[in-house]
Amino acid sequence: MPHETGLPLYNRAAAETAAVMIKAYSTSFGLASRLLPPQTRRQIETVYALVRLADEIVDGVASAAGIPPAEIRRMLDDLEAETANAIRTGYSVNLVVHAFALTARRTGIGTDLTAPFFASMRADLTRAEHTQATFDDYVYGSAEVVGLMCLQCFLEGIELPDDQEKRLREGAQRLGAAFQKVNFLRDLAEDFEALGRSYFPGVTVDAFTEKDKHRLLDDIEADLRVSGAAIAELPRACRAAVALAQELFAELARRLRRTPASLLRTTRIRVPNPVKLRIAADAVVTHRLRRAASARTPAPDAERAP
Repeated sequence: MPHETGLPLYNRAAAETAAVMIKAYSTSFGLASRLLPPQTRRQIETVYALVRLADEIVDGVASAAGIPPAEIRRMLDDLEAETANAIRTGYSVNLVVHAFALTARRTGIGTDLTAPFFASMRADLTRAEHTQATFDDYVYGSAEVVGLMCLQCFLEGIELPDDQEKRLREGAQRLGAAFQKVNFLRDLAEDFEALGRSYFPGVTVDAFTEKDKHRLLDDIEADLRVSGAAIAELPRACRAAVALAQELFAELARRLRRTPASLLRTTRIRVPNPVKLRIAADAVVTHRLRRAASARTPAPDAERAP
């Protein structure tokens, strides 16, 4: 095999940089992505890497480095402009952006999805509390469009009936929304104390009650029911990974439900790694059983075999 040089080498270095981001920052998504086919996994890693890069700009890393607020805003704007230009040209000097652009150009991700994402990131620089309208806009841009980006990767090269694609898009959005809301609830104390933010409309962190907690979790579980129902309509090769990601966050939601509201005001709840690994092992077993069953049943032309 000849030694890579030039653009192929740069493309590989960019993809490997994106992979480092997901391994460093997220046990849950890292576990789930391992169940994806290699090409799809690399694409999802590039989406996650860009999202994380922007998130770190607004969530304190830039500030901790001594960057003043006006400069942080400019850096975020520059990242959005660099992303849009890379999608257009297929190249960026930023390895994370370059990797994302390769995925975007291959799967059809455009600025119709990246622009709302960056708008939500900018909101974190200026807004400490939300109305229901601004909360809905924020969740759409920060999470639902990320679900839609991932769906674009899952459906690369596949044509679906309009009604099925509509159900999958709703499922992707609702799963992204559920992930974001779970994170908001888990990080309730940290977001308020460290960043001065209170995301949920009408919720006061200092007076957070059991009623507040159960209302928010009821909403999260409604999102998870819709997203869970859509998993069976995904390409077979992607179902296990999405089901695992959903179950990891469903487990976190269950733990939040059992945790007193008073404790959520001061403590960050998490799913221990051994429990994550058990859930992942169960997902692998289920995936293999389904693969064995599907091998005895011819797959429709629109399906990609795992």
